[in-house]
Amino acid sequence: MKKNYKNFIAMSLLLAVAMGSCKKDLALTPISTLSDDSYWKNTDQYDAFVSGIHSRFRSHNGNFIFLGELRSDIYGNDPGTTGSFTGEASQGLERMWLHTLNLDIPGVSTYGTFYTNINQLNLLINKLNTGSVVPEATKKYYLGIAYGMRAYYYFQLYESWGKTVIQSDFIDAGNLDLFNLAKASSSADEVIKFVKDDIDKSVENFGTDYSIRRNKAYWSKSATLMLKAEVYLWTAHRTGGAADANIAKTALNDIKTNVPALGLVTTSSNPLNTPYADVFGTTKGNKEMIMACRYQLNEAEMSFIPSSFTPQTGLIANFYDSLANRKFNVVSENYGGLLRAPVKIATYRKFNEKDTRRDASIQAAYSLPSPGTYKIAGCFLKKYQGQQDAGVRRYTNDYPIYRYADLLLLLAEAKEILGESPAAEINDVRARAYGVNYSLALQGFPNQAGDGNIKAAILRERLFEFIGEGKRWNDLRRMGDSFVYANTALPSSEAYKLLWPVDRTTLTNNRALTQTDGYPQF
Repeated sequence: MKKNYKNFIAMSLLLAVAMGSCKKDLALTPISTLSDDSYWKNTDQYDAFVSGIHSRFRSHNGNFIFLGELRSDIYGNDPGTTGSFTGEASQGLERMWLHTLNLDIPGVSTYGTFYTNINQLNLLINKLNTGSVVPEATKKYYLGIAYGMRAYYYFQLYESWGKTVIQSDFIDAGNLDLFNLAKASSSADEVIKFVKDDIDKSVENFGTDYSIRRNKAYWSKSATLMLKAEVYLWTAHRTGGAADANIAKTALNDIKTNVPALGLVTTSSNPLNTPYADVFGTTKGNKEMIMACRYQLNEAEMSFIPSSFTPQTGLIANFYDSLANRKFNVVSENYGGLLRAPVKIATYRKFNEKDTRRDASIQAAYSLPSPGTYKIAGCFLKKYQGQQDAGVRRYTNDYPIYRYADLLLLLAEAKEILGESPAAEINDVRARAYGVNYSLALQGFPNQAGDGNIKAAILRERLFEFIGEGKRWNDLRRMGDSFVYANTALPSSEAYKLLWPVDRTTLTNNRALTQTDGYPQF
């Protein structure tokens, strides 16, 4: 894992084209020796480094979705089966939704490898704070990015492991292996304080600059404010109460007031007239995206989608799409994946059939035991369809970190805590979901079955809205342990499993660490 920061600088130059229009914005003079003596000397070098940290951030999306979703109630083998309906084995992923993880099968290892990019963010913060190369406005914007993104990583670590190592200074990995630090974890309370402090620094440095650059592919003040709302809602559901809920509400309204161009995608260009599906389509940086990780043809693909969430082409061709009244075929489907994490049939059936999010997010597959009689066999994630390129499916959708529907439902959550009505925000989301079939009297809040329990109603809406976006497990945890036990296979008698185990390699490399409480110690 020794990755010298000089190598990262080289990578940042190579990946500078990754973020939308970056290629047009950079005119770099080749640098022969990458060191402090030759780097950090001009604004192009800082720009390239910032592009590099976003590319590295994008590389963590697979772990974001594993940590945020795989232990929830979305995925799993249906009753009576030990693999996906196509016959593909889950290869250990089932341990996440069955909650049978341990230090040798931890689900996610080495803290998601997040510290690699945290270390680069620490370097960027140091160079911005001690150098005088870039203009003041650029310096402040980049510090806003760096503190905000670092806070995001540490909140992921906090949600997943509770206690973790706080490392705020850059380590030259050429001299010291980042993962061989003899440094103990800080307590969960210290970690969440660090997160909140970084959020404050990010907001302060962004100041009045609400621009969202690189066509929504760069971190921004709005992304930091979304994170702030998420963090303070977490603490509001615990000890922070109304005071923290008000902080979350203020952060979300700040975005609504100062970035009026954001909003739900409510018009459609697809043949089925489903605006929800267009959010994840070919229009990059659409009005709904607040921060998204950019993927593009011949540049980068969402490799974590076909590696776990979509089936092999030859196997899915044995089944039928009942909605289209046709058999899947190799040419049009060509998913080319491995279905290690099938969506449960029970998840598909939770949706109202008039809710367009169901068929935009999940593909149901059927057998045809007799003419005209379809029998559901299984389901898989459909949200990221990518594009066809010379007969090959390329997974080039953007991966949302934050979007406007998230803002609305987090605002509904804050209002619920404050004793205010969340109807407006929930109904904006439901109206888009149901489209021409929407009826306030039937689908509107508080008229659906289950709306009497407002927390549960918000959680259900977030389930329908964000499948495949790494939200569900953390949503349940944020709302409170009781929601985890009520909606997943984790029993309350094993409450320690709300957190993840630390893997054996990490414990070996850093002997100052201790295992997550409750799991067998190393």
